[in-house]
Amino acid sequence: MASPVGEDNWAADLESRVNIVESFRRAVSAEPGSLKVWMAYCEYFCDAGWPQEEQQLGRETFTLDVALNLWQQGYEAVQYRLGDSHELWNRWVSLEMELLARTATEAGIRRITHLFKNRLAVPHATWDSTSQMFSTFLSEYNRQAYETEMEAATRNARDAKRIYSLRDPFEMKLNLAAKSGDTEAVKAATAEYLNWEIKQTRGRKDVVLNLQICLGLFARALTGVLVSDEATWLDFIVFISTAHSEQKSGVSRIPANMLPNMLDVLQLAVHHLPWSGPVWARYILAAEEAGLPFIDIERIKHAATNSSQLDRDGMTGVLDMYAAWCGYLKRTAMNPSASEEAVDLAEVGLPSALEDVKHWGKRRYGDAYQGDPSFRLEKILIQFLTEKKEDIDGARAVWEQLSTIELYANSYDFWLHWYLWEMVGFTSSKSKARSPTPATISQGLRVPSYATLVFSRALKVRTLDWPERIMEVYLQHCNDYELAETLREAQDTIYKVRKGVAKRREREAAQAAEAQAAYAAQIRDQAMTDAPETSASPGPKRKREDAPGEDDAATKRPKSEPANGVDAKRDRENTSVFVANLPIHTPVSKMRQFFREYGHINNIDIQSRDGAPPVALVEFRAPEDARSALLRDGKYFEDQVVQVTAATDCTLFVTNYSPEADEQYMRDLFKDCGEIHNIRFPSLKYNTKRRFCYVTFRDRAGAAAATKLDGKSLDGGKFKLSAKFSDPGMKQQRQGAQAEERELHILNLPRTTTEEELRGIFAKAGKVASVRIPLNMAGRGYGTAFVVMETKEEAQEAIKMLDTLILGNHAIKVELSKPLGQKTTATVRGPGSTASPEIAARTTAILGIPDTMNDARVRSLLARVGTIVKLVLHPKHGGAIVEFADAVTAGKAALAIDGMTIEGGRRLRTAPVAELFKQKAEERVDRIDQPPQKPAISASSNSKKQSAAELMPPPPAIRRTPLALGRGGKRGLGFIGGVKKEVNGNGHGPSALGAGARSKSNADFKKLFLEGKTGKKD
Repeated sequence: MASPVGEDNWAADLESRVNIVESFRRAVSAEPGSLKVWMAYCEYFCDAGWPQEEQQLGRETFTLDVALNLWQQGYEAVQYRLGDSHELWNRWVSLEMELLARTATEAGIRRITHLFKNRLAVPHATWDSTSQMFSTFLSEYNRQAYETEMEAATRNARDAKRIYSLRDPFEMKLNLAAKSGDTEAVKAATAEYLNWEIKQTRGRKDVVLNLQICLGLFARALTGVLVSDEATWLDFIVFISTAHSEQKSGVSRIPANMLPNMLDVLQLAVHHLPWSGPVWARYILAAEEAGLPFIDIERIKHAATNSSQLDRDGMTGVLDMYAAWCGYLKRTAMNPSASEEAVDLAEVGLPSALEDVKHWGKRRYGDAYQGDPSFRLEKILIQFLTEKKEDIDGARAVWEQLSTIELYANSYDFWLHWYLWEMVGFTSSKSKARSPTPATISQGLRVPSYATLVFSRALKVRTLDWPERIMEVYLQHCNDYELAETLREAQDTIYKVRKGVAKRREREAAQAAEAQAAYAAQIRDQAMTDAPETSASPGPKRKREDAPGEDDAATKRPKSEPANGVDAKRDRENTSVFVANLPIHTPVSKMRQFFREYGHINNIDIQSRDGAPPVALVEFRAPEDARSALLRDGKYFEDQVVQVTAATDCTLFVTNYSPEADEQYMRDLFKDCGEIHNIRFPSLKYNTKRRFCYVTFRDRAGAAAATKLDGKSLDGGKFKLSAKFSDPGMKQQRQGAQAEERELHILNLPRTTTEEELRGIFAKAGKVASVRIPLNMAGRGYGTAFVVMETKEEAQEAIKMLDTLILGNHAIKVELSKPLGQKTTATVRGPGSTASPEIAARTTAILGIPDTMNDARVRSLLARVGTIVKLVLHPKHGGAIVEFADAVTAGKAALAIDGMTIEGGRRLRTAPVAELFKQKAEERVDRIDQPPQKPAISASSNSKKQSAAELMPPPPAIRRTPLALGRGGKRGLGFIGGVKKEVNGNGHGPSALGAGARSKSNADFKKLFLEGKTGKKD
């Protein structure tokens, strides 16, 4: 019968087994760190609920001493599980105290005292509770030694309390995640805790205790939510392996008997992860290192191949395991003291392993399977034939066979490996009488002809991924080793091949130039609205004139807008590639590893729809990196051959569409053009007028077809669609004094101030370029002005010198001028909008709105829940303020809105208006090469992590009655003797005045003030 996996499955399986005790023994052996299994085992052993006759039969086996010893074994196995070991400890010590209560003896008192003192010296979450239990125990059984024992226990527990206090924030975070029921949050909190705990074992203080706590945390993780998490198991394996290595080398001070046996750890790992090739490979390697006989290591290999899950994730696990097995056979056979039997086993086992792998691949993928992209098993066989058997022809036959497979023939890396093997054979055979490399008899010179032939064959492959590299090494090789005739022939061959490659590069360059010409030929219309905005205010607002060639404000980043570290010259359209035919559930980390040698990666966007294989859009830092990444086309990614194509000419800049348009609207609009990879809307946090998006198609044909919709009338002719190829080079930077931070805005000026007076004042800070004071119809100023300085530095100096300057009884305000077009809120009014006193009752705030959603889309979304009078969008706070027609409608709407799901799986919620302004919108960083943004927190929350002590409520405030002052004592303004301030029940502030109190008028304050002056004179 197959063994269960995980503590829950063991506990559920026990009732169905005949021999319960034996099943429990197997369970604690399979899950040695499981609290749940140990608790069930100990509880069953103490109280199995057997019939009377069976209890009589089991008295000799199931004695009380055996039961207590079992509890002790369980506690020792789980005592360093800081967060939950108290569950077993409390149950055990309660049983011990029950026995003591029946028959109190000095030996029993000493035993329990010893148990308590040992427990208090171990860090755990309920230390205070354990200390209280010990205090109660001493008060009852050993009162005369109470102070001595408690003092000693507290003194010995100082380190335990200190060590746990360091881990308290992680324990709290883990508990909160567990209470929320969010499994992913629990996994993330556990992983963070483990990473921190591993670092603590590298310190010099508390080395042994930190190791035990780390092992206890791994036990919690690997018997809980991460029981089948490969990454966590590998972290554990590497941690134990490193600890063993450091212990053997003398670097570590940890005793060897404290470290788990490596083979036992790996046996548990493969039991939980039978599909993991890396874990099976480590198991075979550890068995070899431990000196296990061949039959035992072969048993491990058979256990792996007999598992039906080894190829669960493709051929990667199969190849990893067989590579470890073949490596073991090779090393055993090539040992100088190897027996003939070991050599025979390798000679038979290596080709057999190759056939087994081929059988696995054909069974899973049919004829599409071509082999391991890294040809690891073949390289092991070649090394064995070359060095141990000295069968050069047999090894070369393996290379020949591989060269007939398209996967290897198209790879420059394969040909270079073959070439290096030939050269190693050539150099190592110079001292031998018979050489595998033929000599040129006419000149008496031995040359590596086979190595030269490798390059000749490689350059005949027209689909070679990097012929330039092969030609470079080929020419250098012939210059170093070959005769003049062969060198000339190589030069001829390279010349011809280079011409063909040059033509291919020319075609690619022509295509790129054609695309650039298409960009330049198209004029982008980036108008964000269908009509220009007009100001409702006639005069005070100044309208800045557009500089020549300046585009709409939506295409420019205001100075105040944070860039989140993103390079302003980011060019997604020309630095990205598509990767198709990926395995299901491909992680971003493996994609980064796949392209890590081809350049810096900015971002990876993996999309999968309708069960189709995922497609990734990989963005590099530079166009050169993207072009070099195309060499990965046709390579194996895990067990599938991927397609890598350029993403140039696949993205459109789309604008002038309906304000209510969302992602689904855009997909429906372009559904007949081609498959869309993603749609990117801009953030509205710094400009709510933006109305454009970027639509990325999976191929150029789809994007080209979509451009034919440019100029299409939408919504009955209200809008004229603009759909053009995206070109970051068309963006123009802001120009002028305002963009250069040389223009100053002056507020609170006397209305009679003239431009000449203002120029003279600002001339003290530097050279003034221009002064402008807006005037009304009567020729009077509005109290504002604009001054342009010659340099940015002079503008800053003017702010320092003149801000708050008193001018004609006015404290003027001097600040940098800001563009008017960047609205950070958007307001939509409907019929019936008034400023009535009941407005608060029918107004609510809606939270959870993404910053890419404009006011029109929000209004369209909410229109079905009630009549909206006014809507104010606040993208900076991730929400909106909505005024409904009446309070009843607002209440019904709040019920309908709470929990409403919108795009991206977000859920809306309602809150008071004041709560909205405490929120911050999410920080979206579409890059994987930068650290993630910290989650937004409310303005009222404290960003510092708080410990458990800091989360306790503050003590009540203590108010002492002031001493009575005599006549003539100093009294403040508004002081009333004899009136005490009440304190709220929570101790945080004064309570409301009683019914007899009344608010004071200005006359009362004046009278008190005069009385105070009189008192001073007296």
